Amino acid sequence: MILPIVSFGSSILREKCKEINRGYSNLSSLIDDMFETMYEASGVGLAASQVNKTIKLFIIDTTPFTEKENSKVQATKEVFINAKIILEEGDEWLFNEGCLSIPEIREDILRKPKITIEYFDKDFKRNTKTFDGINARVIQHEYDHTDGILFTDRISALRKRMLKGKLNDISKGEIKVGYKMRFSKK
Repeated sequence: MILPIVSFGSSILREKCKEINRGYSNLSSLIDDMFETMYEASGVGLAASQVNKTIKLFIIDTTPFTEKENSKVQATKEVFINAKIILEEGDEWLFNEGCLSIPEIREDILRKPKITIEYFDKDFKRNTKTFDGINARVIQHEYDHTDGILFTDRISALRKRMLKGKLNDISKGEIKVGYKMRFSKK
């Protein structure tokens, strides 16, 4: 089932998400719905808070990055439950990021190129893995969502002022997107 994606301006996107346990109700269905929702919106990552759930859960599928000519990206499709980044390494690098909750806005964001993360997968098996490049970046972006952080929090104050009108329009629902969205009720 395709779920509406929560828009910028909704308070749930600012909440620190809570850990869940293996018995979380309908977890498998939620994960399936999140993948279906992400694919429908042409995304590469989606956090549970973006579909109105304040739980520490996010998904990624970086396959679209491998479809570019001469791509050296190793695609990763994974579910991250109760994730904790335990190490970030390397010199920060810029990459133009976007977010399904903040449509039509993209900004260059600095992030570390390599991370090590502990998490449970969809079967609640504990993992500790290291990711680099675009996979690390997408994980860091979605991980931020579980802490109530948006990519626009990582841009300069000047850029934020320049984007204020567009962000207000998004929060009011004054934008057209090709996927289901739930807009803030300001």
